[in-house]
Amino acid sequence: MKHVSLAFMVVALFGCAAEQNGTRDWVDLLPTKDLKGWKRYPLDPSVPLASKAVYKVSDDGRTLIVDATGGIKEVLINDEERGDGIFHVEWRWGKDQGEKPNYNGGIYLRSAPDGRTWIQAQVARGAKPPVVGDMIGMLMADGKPTRTDKLQTGESRELPVGEWNTYDITCRGKKITLAVNGGETLTWDDFPILRGHLGVQAEFANYEIRALRWKPLP
Repeated sequence: MKHVSLAFMVVALFGCAAEQNGTRDWVDLLPTKDLKGWKRYPLDPSVPLASKAVYKVSDDGRTLIVDATGGIKEVLINDEERGDGIFHVEWRWGKDQGEKPNYNGGIYLRSAPDGRTWIQAQVARGAKPPVVGDMIGMLMADGKPTRTDKLQTGESRELPVGEWNTYDITCRGKKITLAVNGGETLTWDDFPILRGHLGVQAEFANYEIRALRWKPLP
């Protein structure tokens, strides 16, 4: 009986800790070293995948390193299809950006299984948009994927290079809202794809991700 009581107390304590830390109901999607549950696709179907390890997990298993330096353009798609929920991502730019830095990448939601259609929270910095805080949609029009950009009206909320940025992307029906570092930057009110896959885009740059968490919404 004492053992049962002790076990109950341990479960209760962990439950309280989860409540206090805000982790209850969140699903940790950070890949393992073998990238199980994820699959790479080229952004251009006519171009083969890069031979180098574009996506790799750090030795301690706590960070996904995305290395697209050298002109690489591809995406890592999660196997599971999801609908409404909140996608929490924590990322920063890597130190090695190659000879000609091109800070670009992206976080996919509601993607097709092969990454052809999607909505993306842009991961990019530069003189022209889209940049951090903007969104891009790739939707079918006249039988082919067609791009639409949605741009924030204020200044980018990106932190200096080397610091961790936080994205919270909320999906409810056709409404997609992006918050960067605790502040809402943009809402897409009429995105037509209601379900799809999550993904991480590799496009020219090196960046690191220490959190990929999903919370389903009723």
